[in-house]
Amino acid sequence: MTVSWGAYRRARRRSRQAWALLAVLAISVLASAVWFFTAGQFAAAEPAVAGPAHAPVFDGSWMKPVVPVYPVPQGNARAALEGLTVKGRASKDNYQREAFGQAWLDVDRNGCDTRNDILRRDLASVGFTEGSKCRVASGAIVEPYTGKAVVFRRGPESSKEVQIDHVVALGDAWQKGAQRLTPLQRQHLANDPLNLIAADGPANQQKGAGDAATWLPKNKNIRCHYVARQISVKASYGLWVTQPEKDAMARVLDSCPEQATIAAK
Repeated sequence: MTVSWGAYRRARRRSRQAWALLAVLAISVLASAVWFFTAGQFAAAEPAVAGPAHAPVFDGSWMKPVVPVYPVPQGNARAALEGLTVKGRASKDNYQREAFGQAWLDVDRNGCDTRNDILRRDLASVGFTEGSKCRVASGAIVEPYTGKAVVFRRGPESSKEVQIDHVVALGDAWQKGAQRLTPLQRQHLANDPLNLIAADGPANQQKGAGDAATWLPKNKNIRCHYVARQISVKASYGLWVTQPEKDAMARVLDSCPEQATIAAK
């Protein structure tokens, strides 16, 4: 078969464009890795190294505060853990997701729903859909629960690769005190940036409504921050822990005794 010179040149041009796109994506993922491990959502330290996350949970330049029930206790996470009530689980027979309000409300009234707020906060190289300043279309992240570099692209299937995890799962919260909260307080719990992390979809599905006794991130470097964040959320919404959950949290914090609680800052 004879190929014309014009067709050959077009094929070469498409090939160069494809390689250029791959290069851009690779650079984006690399940039995300650098951002994540230096100024990103979490401090990337060995478990024995303590310290809060480098980047703020809350960005006042475009987010508005979500008011919890109580302030997050300042200081040592282990001390805050000791301040939590220890009780057994309440019944979950009457649990419904709707008890925490419609999913991904604009609780802080900044004009963007919570899912897009957290994607914008946690992803690097964020791109928005045309004509929108809220709807995140693309980005890159070194995903905290697995440590994998992930490129996010909005789409019917691809969006599921990056999900927004409730650090304290709503089903777990329901069994440990959230039933006593007002509907507005439960809405705040479900949409509080402190309780939300952009995470690997399969890891989030695996976690389900698990607590620290039944599920911890595969990436051990993030466990101290993760547990401290759970403690901070439970303290600020008056939730309790079970004894096995407290024991699991304490074991994690044994590797980082100076780990601080996490708060919006």
